[in-house]
Amino acid sequence: MTPQTVSTTPIEGQKPGTSGLRKKTRVFMRPGYLENFVQSVFDAIGGAEGKTFVVGGDGRFFNRAAIQTILRMAAANGAARAIVGRDGLLSTPAASHLIRLNGTDGGLILSASHNPGGENADFGIKFNTPNGGPAPEGVTNGIFRRTTEIDRYLILDTDDIDLSSPGEHALGGMTVAVVDPVADYEALMETLFDFDALRALFAGGFTMRFDAMHAITGPYATAILERTLGAPVGTVINGTPSEDFGGGHPDPNPVWAKPLMDEMMGAEAPDFGAASDGDGDRNMIVGRGTYVTPSDSLAVLAANAHLAPGYADGLAGVARSMPTSAAADRVAEAMGIACYETPTGWKFFGTLLDAGKATLCGEESAGTGSNHVREKDGLWAVLLWLNILAKRGMPVAEIMADHWARYGRNYYSRHDYEAVPVEAANTLMSDLRAALPDLPGRAFAGMTVKKADEFAYRDPVDGSLSEGQGLRLWFEGGARGVLRLSGTGTDGATLRVYLEQYAGPEEDHGRDAQEALAGVRDAVAEAARIEALLGRSAPDVVT
Repeated sequence: MTPQTVSTTPIEGQKPGTSGLRKKTRVFMRPGYLENFVQSVFDAIGGAEGKTFVVGGDGRFFNRAAIQTILRMAAANGAARAIVGRDGLLSTPAASHLIRLNGTDGGLILSASHNPGGENADFGIKFNTPNGGPAPEGVTNGIFRRTTEIDRYLILDTDDIDLSSPGEHALGGMTVAVVDPVADYEALMETLFDFDALRALFAGGFTMRFDAMHAITGPYATAILERTLGAPVGTVINGTPSEDFGGGHPDPNPVWAKPLMDEMMGAEAPDFGAASDGDGDRNMIVGRGTYVTPSDSLAVLAANAHLAPGYADGLAGVARSMPTSAAADRVAEAMGIACYETPTGWKFFGTLLDAGKATLCGEESAGTGSNHVREKDGLWAVLLWLNILAKRGMPVAEIMADHWARYGRNYYSRHDYEAVPVEAANTLMSDLRAALPDLPGRAFAGMTVKKADEFAYRDPVDGSLSEGQGLRLWFEGGARGVLRLSGTGTDGATLRVYLEQYAGPEEDHGRDAQEALAGVRDAVAEAARIEALLGRSAPDVVT
């Protein structure tokens, strides 16, 4: 088979984001669009000759066709081997593990994360480097530069490879190894957690509901929870990956996982509830009558990780994204370990994990993980929670109450204003940015600004500087507000407003979160002129 050299031209708008490219599915289906990006990846990393790559995705529409194209291109570019999940399926954390386990030269992961799937919805692709994590800015910038000048791509003209069962196939001079997408990941989990204790937990009548949201984590959760650990059949719901995620929005939060929330808040609620997202890297934790914010979840996991065998020797440190609440900081201080505040994006955690400075990491957007891979990992977080529940013998509500009594409570919520006109969103941010120096001492909605800035991060490992990472307002009385524009959507802009109010160990921790945050909510809205500039009197999604 002779590789074809196909002439092409750069495609407008083909700019990779922080870790890849995310667009409408129909954009990716345009002739040459996917091919241009994949060839740009190969060119930017010095070619694919003799290299090995992991390839897989979350099963959304166009996943299978895109993987076949990537394999033909990898072979045409001289790659020696490609490791692919059966039927093209791999969760993002499982792909990260396969990259690391096999010592590959990186991987191409196909997903638009928690965004809806389908022909009229979203698709994405990103390149992860040999450490298993999202490509750093130096690599993504190189990929982008190549997309602006690309004039050809290489591809084999062959039939599709059969990806339906494990085995090896020849594609040109490249070997395609089709693997069970779950097996190696499950083996890793068994080294981290006390599976015997978890089996005993379920055997003792512990009940659970895991909502896979018709997404990639379904096969993983079914295999581990039901088949290996003995949870009753039916513990995992919506467990078969669907090209359009069952017509839903695979984002594990109280809005999009409302059926699970309704069940967990009902009279017949199971002991524990959890959900994961489109590509398996996010999680939601719910106890009977108790929703656990991602910020609190990270703090509880940090405080109790030593109960799991994989973390019995303690933590090197904890890292959190800047918008995440300071709950984990209080745990780290009590434990005498470092706590790092980074920009949003798992690549920033990767340098800390690789350097051994941190063991657990978390983002407010429901992403939590550890040094076992270089991605956030939804099912891992669920298993660590189960390990803690098994060892402590208390329900989620009691664990949370005990935690707050020791460390205090950081009331926390994220308010999303979705599909906002880009110009209006940019105006809001630029106006507030210009006003930051004059805000300290001023009062908004009865709350006085103590400090205001725009977050910048100097990486303690490589010394790189990341600026423009979000606008922060601190208020007297332990409140904080953060404003950022999200890059995860494909329609308009999303303004994310993060609200936090600290209550010390001796204070009341039983207040409704939105009630406790009402003051800082109103103060941030007034300071940023949200209603005046966006025409929105309330957010679209409250998490």
